Amino acid sequence: MAEPRLLEDGVLDDSEEKRLMDLKERFALSQTELDAKGALTRVAKAAVIRDVLNGIIPQRVKLDGSLSVNLKKGEKLVWAFPSSDYLEDKTRRQYVGGSQGVSIRVAKGLYYRVGAFKAQAVDRTERVQLDTGLVAVTDKHIYFGGPVKSLRLAYAKIVSFQPFSDGIGVIRDVSQAAAFHNR
Repeated sequence: MAEPRLLEDGVLDDSEEKRLMDLKERFALSQTELDAKGALTRVAKAAVIRDVLNGIIPQRVKLDGSLSVNLKKGEKLVWAFPSSDYLEDKTRRQYVGGSQGVSIRVAKGLYYRVGAFKAQAVDRTERVQLDTGLVAVTDKHIYFGGPVKSLRLAYAKIVSFQPFSDGIGVIRDVSQAAAFHNR
């Protein structure tokens, strides 16, 4: 019988976590060795997802140093993503068109031009990186703290989430989108 692949579904069940911890103890592996290629971080994220899906506020995150955002009283940290990019969608407007007309010579080197310019506005939306900092997910808010931009988003103010391969987009009820990308 083939051995099942851990984390294939993105969630770590209790038996999978126990097997991994047994292997860690058996081979006396350090956290540094386990996370050399990000494996321990992936396992921890999967365990956090399992806890959240089961209605449990996880207590797995331990930060080295201080948190660069100010949590509200009684708020519990679920996960922190250091070195995350903060991006916003910006709309740029450009006028595209042309002109036509006639130039009439009035004197040597002096012309009078009669014509018209007709253009239409073309809006283009692009995602612009505004800052790099810490994204902290708590039981009540999502925080971003960087040297240029800091914000706190209450879950009640979030309309929807847009998943990306390397981050998540957050659509706020103020009709402005933000995206977080973790390196």
